[in-house]
Amino acid sequence: MNKGKLYLIPVPLGKTAVIAVLPQAVIACAQGLGHFVAENAKSARAFLKSLPCTLPLQQIAIQELNEHTPAGALPALLAPLMAGTDVGLISEAGCPAVADPGATLVALAHQEGLQVVPMTGPSSILLALMGSGLSGQSFAFHGYLPSAPGEREKRLRELEKESRQGQRAQIFIETPYRNQQMLESLIKTCAPATRICVATDLTLDSEQITTRQVSAWQRQPLPEINRRPTVFLLQA
Repeated sequence: MNKGKLYLIPVPLGKTAVIAVLPQAVIACAQGLGHFVAENAKSARAFLKSLPCTLPLQQIAIQELNEHTPAGALPALLAPLMAGTDVGLISEAGCPAVADPGATLVALAHQEGLQVVPMTGPSSILLALMGSGLSGQSFAFHGYLPSAPGEREKRLRELEKESRQGQRAQIFIETPYRNQQMLESLIKTCAPATRICVATDLTLDSEQITTRQVSAWQRQPLPEINRRPTVFLLQA
């Protein structure tokens, strides 16, 4: 029996028309699938409804994979694939398996000899890097930094030192309700000549991407980014 393919299907980063950010081939693929693995079933249904899908939503199977999913539950998520059915993987982060728990399922799919098909769509990390003016030749993504102020500022100093030594752009994110504290820590902690990029609401009508040296950030009011999806970058 032929095994199914695991399609990694990107989704919009916010309330944006699907047609504005996804290629037609991705939309067509998602429309034709009857099985999905998603980080959040409710938002996955909203995405599928916006396409819309060929099958009624009630007939589409959606299984959840998130940070609370035990490792022992992963093989069951691959069962449709092993039985010959194609499955779509959907993330809350835009692109599946990038800063996303779906990476564990992709790894297991490879172990089982299944074909993994990544599809084109918006990645907040790459969009932020593209728009920042920082190094696209050498960069590192660090996910979430420590939430405690002292530990966060210590980590920022480490990233700044690494950036200076390797001429490398450093990329990281924060829980949206702590965005303002992160930006304040960056301005307080980093050297005056270090460049900081704040990329907010990417692909949305309210998108803002601003790169300035710390000394320039300090001379004007900081943008209000609390509870708005934001990617942070620095380069010393």
